[in-house]
Amino acid sequence: MAKVTVVMGSKSDMPVAEKAIGLLKEFGIASDVFVASAHRTPARVESLVKGSDADVFIAIAGLSAALPGVVASFTLKPVIGVPVSGKISMDAVLSVVQMPPGIPVAAVGLDRGDNAAILAAQILAVKDPDITKKLRAHREGMESRVLEDSKGIE
Repeated sequence: MAKVTVVMGSKSDMPVAEKAIGLLKEFGIASDVFVASAHRTPARVESLVKGSDADVFIAIAGLSAALPGVVASFTLKPVIGVPVSGKISMDAVLSVVQMPPGIPVAAVGLDRGDNAAILAAQILAVKDPDITKKLRAHREGMESRVLEDSKGIE
C-alpha cells in the first residue's frame, strides 16, 4: 500500500516528480505516481484521490496549477502542492498558496519535488519512528555536505 500518492498534471512534470519519488524511496516510503489533469481529466483526479489509501498527496502542476486545490477538495488528508516553473511561474505559485479558507494546501517552492517528499516524510514520521530516523540521517547528511562545501570560504 502506498503511503504517498504523487499526481502530476502533465507528463512533462516528471522531472519534478522524480525528485519526490527518489527521496521517498530513500526514506523507504511507498508511493504511487499518476498523471491526471484538473482541467482535462477532472473525473480521473476525483477517482484517484477518492480511491487512494495514501496518507499524504503530492500534487505537481504548472501553468494555472489548479491540481493541488482540486486534490484537496476531494480529501481530508494532507496535500502538498508543488508549482512547476515555466513561462508564467507566478500563476502556478499563487494557485498553490492562495487557497480559500477550509481547503488548505501545503506549498513548497517552484520545482521542489524534493522538499515535497521531505514534508510528506515529516508528516508520516509523526507516527513512524523509522521514518524519523531516516529523516534525521538525511538532515545530518545535508549539514555535512554544506559544511564540506564551505571549507576554505570563511
